[in-house]
Amino acid sequence: MKNIAFLIFAIWTFIACSSSQKPPKRSSKVVIGYLFPGNRLIKEDISASKLTHINYAFANIIDGRMVEGYEADSANFAVLNRLKRKNSALKILVSVGGWGWSGEFSDMALNKESRRHFVESAVDFLLKHNLDGLDIDWEYPGMPGAGNTHRPQDKENFTLLLKECREALDAIDRSKHYLLTIAAAASPVFLETTDMDKAAQYLDFVNLMTYDFAGAWDSIVRHHANLYPSEFYEGGNSVSETVDRFISDGVPADKLVVGVPFYGRGWKKVKKKNSGLGGVGEGLENVNLVYQSILENVLSNKKFEKHWDNSAKAPYLFNEEERVFITYENPKSLGLKCQYIRNTGLKGVMFWEYFDDSKECLLSVINTELHRRD
Repeated sequence: MKNIAFLIFAIWTFIACSSSQKPPKRSSKVVIGYLFPGNRLIKEDISASKLTHINYAFANIIDGRMVEGYEADSANFAVLNRLKRKNSALKILVSVGGWGWSGEFSDMALNKESRRHFVESAVDFLLKHNLDGLDIDWEYPGMPGAGNTHRPQDKENFTLLLKECREALDAIDRSKHYLLTIAAAASPVFLETTDMDKAAQYLDFVNLMTYDFAGAWDSIVRHHANLYPSEFYEGGNSVSETVDRFISDGVPADKLVVGVPFYGRGWKKVKKKNSGLGGVGEGLENVNLVYQSILENVLSNKKFEKHWDNSAKAPYLFNEEERVFITYENPKSLGLKCQYIRNTGLKGVMFWEYFDDSKECLLSVINTELHRRD
């Protein structure tokens, strides 16, 4: 049976990665790829036809103003704009903040004058680089994130910041709609420290970071991007629960974008029960778990058994000999997420991060399954 299962998986992977697939008829769903080159110069080999939006990560905030994060940014924005020759509908946004650069958000959003200072700089930034919109990635209002300044007032100020950004973007050019989006934490606490029902009216999309439900910081061995709750453990989180919470909090379904990871998480010293799932372990660190590495170096390793949690609709890998567990996204789980997005009327898919899937196996699945006509 294991040989048959492996054969089926191999066929699925081959089909997903095949460049000979005919592109599906496009739907109105969005495919938003985060691009994080750091200070690397990017090339024009990005598959513009498979994306509707690129969120370039990250711009920084220094002295309350939005600025380039790296020296290579200006050249990279020029490359991204040239991609529109291949896909004229492609939208290029800049994402500001992120986990490492959210430290100034609370101070910047504190009063009308400091917000105005930022918003003016953001508009200048978009015009300078010929961009189509702004993605606010404040991690997180009212919470410390990576040890950041935070206040109870962040809750109100977050909404005011979005309102004032929306007004400024609308005033740039009445003939063009500039996009305003956010990256939103999947945690219930995020909804407690924001007013998403109010904030949503100013946003085009809410990009849900529906991944990192578990990881090296947590001793409990769980899925990190499962579609539904797992029957093998209590607690944790899931995509469906996150979506339900945001809709219940007043965010329209057709503004919600489900985030998917092009990488995995792992643990070592895991007990063998349930092939590790739901047990305890030590975080697996300093191991490359981007999808391309998993595809080439882990799935080809016969020591790793491939498992499927049908309750969570999520795959996982277990090396019984070395007691290593890996949670990740694969073509099957991603296809089911796309089906869920279509069935629930959500806006589309966002993923982190483009370069983690260099052969575009997962990106090809998104394009096939998200735009499928049932």
